[in-house]
Amino acid sequence: MPVNADLHVHTIFSPDSLITAKDLVYYAKKQGLNAVAITDHNRVEGALKIAKETHDILIIPGIEVSSANGHIVGLNVKEVIPKHLTAEDTIERIHRAGGIAIACHPYALLKGSVGKHVTAKFDAIEVVNASAFPFGRSVRKAQQAADVFRLPKVAGTDAHYGPQIGTAYTVIDSELNEEAIVKAIKAGKCKPAGGSVPLSLKLQKQYRYYTRKLIEK
Repeated sequence: MPVNADLHVHTIFSPDSLITAKDLVYYAKKQGLNAVAITDHNRVEGALKIAKETHDILIIPGIEVSSANGHIVGLNVKEVIPKHLTAEDTIERIHRAGGIAIACHPYALLKGSVGKHVTAKFDAIEVVNASAFPFGRSVRKAQQAADVFRLPKVAGTDAHYGPQIGTAYTVIDSELNEEAIVKAIKAGKCKPAGGSVPLSLKLQKQYRYYTRKLIEK
């Protein structure tokens, strides 16, 4: 049985996300996923906490690092990777932490993308980011880069709102544990699936996010 994993999800440990642990499990199971990577912005405590408390699906601990050259996802990472290092140094730190480095949304606009800093030193490229804009162009350029550098192709939602989870996901030929999954991704035993987050869900997320901010004031 293949692993169906959304490899890019943010929880409430990211300040711009609305996703609680309960939301994450509910929507992941609803979409038929059996694994989710929690990749909060420059933090790992949420991923570690939820992984320890959740048994219904596999939680892959991760992080989305704000490097000096753009955002980079580290999977199977259980320690904080410093911000503002170069992309090359960030990849090296992720590897030293036992993880794999993914060029996430590398050609999306308004997302702090690595773009021209994509190199063969990455372990994979997120060719489908369900939240990327403009979606078609982002997918096309990411696929081209993956082909040029001969890197595995993965997908994730970059979800910050529960119902977005699983809109895009990665099918992985692997056993259901994080070590096996990252090895399979690095070996290219994976393929992206799914598409773009519907505009209605993007608008719902923005409405609920700003409503929450007003309540917190």
